[in-house]
Amino acid sequence: MTRVCLLGAEDVNLEYELLSHETSRNALATYDLREPYDNSVALETVSLGAAVALLNDLNWYLVRFVEDVLVFEPSVSGSEWLSRDAATAVRDDELAPEETDRYLKIYGVVEPETDALDDQSESAEEPDTDGNAGQDRSPRLVEPMFVTRTGPNLPEYDLRDVDKTLVVRVTESEFGA
Repeated sequence: MTRVCLLGAEDVNLEYELLSHETSRNALATYDLREPYDNSVALETVSLGAAVALLNDLNWYLVRFVEDVLVFEPSVSGSEWLSRDAATAVRDDELAPEETDRYLKIYGVVEPETDALDDQSESAEEPDTDGNAGQDRSPRLVEPMFVTRTGPNLPEYDLRDVDKTLVVRVTESEFGA
């Protein structure tokens, strides 16, 4: 199964926007939607081709409401995602799967508890005293860092202190943009 994860733009509620428009709602109706990251919509398709076709069907909405599109194709990598452009290039045989691992975008993953602590230290608001801080919230992807893989090890994510990262393989043109 190929997974797709749409990361919503900062100023929109992505799930609401996608489901409030009839065309996108119909395109997504057969999928089990999830929110693995804050303000994201994720789903599974049967193949890389089906994932790219769905993204093409949703393009009008992606341009308006989505910050980034991630595609996880296990036949390409068991742990790294592809950008939409990289996934399309692999599907169209313009890029071999083994040639997708050089240019990367690495996101920091901030867990809700850590994120709540960061938010409290940055604002003068009262802390959450009812014990619900971070509950029912998904992790948040933050500050992507572009890197080039030059060996077997990835460069360390150093834009902020995080325990986890999410690696996305991008095309050379996306890397240089």
